[in-house]
Amino acid sequence: MGKKKVVSKQENIAEGEEKQAKAASKKSSKSVDSGKIYIKVSFNNTIVTVTDNRGNVVTWASAGSLGFAGPKKATPFAAQKIIAAIAEKIAKTGPFNVDVVVSGVSVGRDSAIRSLVNHGFNIMSIKDVTPVPHNGPRPKKPRRV
Repeated sequence: MGKKKVVSKQENIAEGEEKQAKAASKKSSKSVDSGKIYIKVSFNNTIVTVTDNRGNVVTWASAGSLGFAGPKKATPFAAQKIIAAIAEKIAKTGPFNVDVVVSGVSVGRDSAIRSLVNHGFNIMSIKDVTPVPHNGPRPKKPRRV
């Protein structure tokens, strides 16, 4: 099976202090100049994710995480509140120069982008990556009355 490691009490305490120091250093976040904001809107929810240029997630929020329930999650008001929560989370660290990537079709798209401008983000580009079918499935047969 292997040899068991015997640790004295002093070594164990030193290891605990090292773990606490590592955890504290992880929490201190670096300032990010530019990044991307991914806005995913659907008929059921709105999700906003903020990343740096390398793709590492800085923060995220959704309508459900803010307490909206049911059909209220897909409203423009919920999208505004999500952007306000995101702006509050990254007020000190950034990013402030952002590329916006929007996916999905719902009423929250425009209000989310407008809210980004109102909260002081400098939008460099807006890209729509909503999937569009090239041909799609066979259409329904015509209705006979």
